[in-house]
Formats: sequence, structure tokens, C-alpha cells
Amino acid sequence: MRERIYLASPHMSEQGFEKQYIDEAFKTNWISPLGPNVDMFEKEVAAYVGVRHAAALSSGTAAIHLALKALGIREGDLVFCSSLTFAGSVNPVLYERAIPVFIDSDSSSWNMSREALWKAYQVYPSPRAIIVVNLYGQSADYDRIREVTEEYGTPIIEDAAESLGATYKGVQTGALGDIGVFSFNGNKIITTSGGGMLVCNDEEVVKKVRYWATQAREDVPWYQHKEVGYNYRMSNICAGIGRGQLKVLEERIAKKKFIYEMYQESFADIPEIRMMPVCAYGTPNYWLSCIILDRSCRLKPFDIIRALAKENIESRPIWKPMHLQPVYAGKPFFSSVEGDIIVAEDIFNRGVCLPSDTKMTTGDIEMVAGIVRQLFGKQ
Repeated sequence: MRERIYLASPHMSEQGFEKQYIDEAFKTNWISPLGPNVDMFEKEVAAYVGVRHAAALSSGTAAIHLALKALGIREGDLVFCSSLTFAGSVNPVLYERAIPVFIDSDSSSWNMSREALWKAYQVYPSPRAIIVVNLYGQSADYDRIREVTEEYGTPIIEDAAESLGATYKGVQTGALGDIGVFSFNGNKIITTSGGGMLVCNDEEVVKKVRYWATQAREDVPWYQHKEVGYNYRMSNICAGIGRGQLKVLEERIAKKKFIYEMYQESFADIPEIRMMPVCAYGTPNYWLSCIILDRSCRLKPFDIIRALAKENIESRPIWKPMHLQPVYAGKPFFSSVEGDIIVAEDIFNRGVCLPSDTKMTTGDIEMVAGIVRQLFGKQ
């Protein structure tokens, strides 16, 4: 069987930047959580994004959880959430026993719909926060979203887990909400093996997040705790990997764009296939190259996924919307219905995430595209 082609796998730098930082951690015995790499990784990410402060954490989900706590979310509070996303974007709402209210996507960006958001406010005018996801590496349209949220004074948590390096009107994602969140999971555009980051311009918020993330330990010689804390801090080893990865971020974005454009060109003569739209208001990082099939297409997403799997090639469906997940059954959902179509459901039903691994060769991309083309009777 041929060597596996992955959807998106860790890609260490050819220059060995990560190993340099890890070796330094071993030499100085900074192996446990916290340490010089953590301090510098926070500063480097904050500088790249254009915010003043950052806290390196164990995951993007942990960052969303502590962002909610920092905004004072309590049991019974309403939190508006993008529906078309990964569960880690939403589960922290339940950690605090708050209530998620799910918002549909718009078809022009696949991100949160302003129209559906406005509908939600007509029923629930006092949410305590809103979590806006930048799906598959493309920014949501924050100007349009803020047209609604600012009228009600709702703070925005920007889930930029998938969008490090993407921009919105010249501003880096992560800097567009009141609090920004990144993920460095193994499949992200850069990785720390596991890990995340909370970024914010409010120093007091970041100080409080670091406090909670280190088990809420008080600054006294003995172990004393006035609040419940969490084991959410990033290790010095993981942060060293992240520092090395940050040095090749622009290379990774360029390769992701190359993959997207190769697919786009390969499918240009197949009217039943469209790439995920790229919005003129910003530049995505092209984290995953996604396609959507025409509603009249005889093929379905799993026809493509199975055909690729036979050749040891990984692909996946689009995220299943949160309002369709059994764990969130009965939670409020507001749609941006276009005719009789619920947009997030429609994208899920017709979409496929194609291999977007930055280690793919041009030949690998051509092979993937060729398999898809054959399904449509193209050579």
C-alpha cells in the first residue's frame, strides 16, 4: 500500500528550529510546565498577532474555558455560539453550566451569519458573551457581527483556533475580538503537539487566566487556594516546539495556499464542485482546502471520502453542526435560511475536507485531484 497522505499532520521545520529550543530546555532542566520557552512563546505570539498579552495553555479548549470565566460567565447565562464548528468551541460553555445558543452560517463565508445573529437577539437580547469561530482558517466578518453585538454590549470571544496567520481587513485574527483563542493541536497550521493560547489587550484578564491555569495557587510560600483552579498551563518543552514552528508559519501559509489553488485549478472544469469561498475582506491561512458539491450532483461526500480512503488518503466531512449533535439536543438555534435551506446543515451535507498536509508533494496533490476528477468522468 502506498504511503499515507494525511488530512493535516504535524510538520516540523526542516531547519530544526524546534529541536534547538527543546535541547536548551533539556540542558537547563526546564522540563516541567512554565519556563523561558513559555515566556518567550507568549511574547512572540502576542507580537505576531498585534496584541499586548498572551497566556500559553494546554489547549484551545482550555483557552475558551478561561475566556468564559474571565468574562464572568455563570450558571444559566446565555452564550451565543457558531454552530458550524468543532465541539471544543462550545463544550466549555457547559463546563460553566451556561446555555449555548447556536447561530447559523452564511453561505458566502461559511462563518457566523449576521442575519441569524440578529434573529437570536430578538428572542434573547441579553447574552453574556458570543463565541465567533473563524472556520477552516478564514476570518468571520467582524464588522458586520459588531453591528449587532455593539448595540447590546456583548463581548466577543474570537475562536481563531484554525486561523493563526489569517487577516481581516489587514488585522491578524486573534486580535479581532475582546479575547482571542488559538489552538496548536497536531493538525493545526503550526503545532506544539498539543496546546493553545489566549490573547488579549487587557493585562488583568491575562493575569487572572494564568492564575486559574496554574491551579489558582496563591503567591505565598505554601500551597494555598482561594478559588478552584485548573491544570491548564503549557509545558516548557511544548512551548519550545511552538517557538520553532512560529519561525516557519509564513512558509506553512504559503504551502496551504498552494494546495488550495492547485485543487481550485484541478476542479475548474467540474461545475459540480466549488471550493470553500475566499472572502475579499481578508486573507485566510487556507488551513484546510474544502469543497462543496452542487445540490444536483449524483455523487455525495462519502463517495469521495471512500474513493480516497481506498488509496490510503485521509479526508473528512465538514464539521457536523453543533445544533445537530445529540449532546446539544433541544438547545436554541437560529438559522439564516436561504429559501428552505439551513446553511450550516447544507454545507455539512455537501462538503468535504480534502488533504491539506503541508508535507504533500505536487504529485500527491495531483493524485488526490485525479481521483476526484475520475469520479466525475474527467481524466
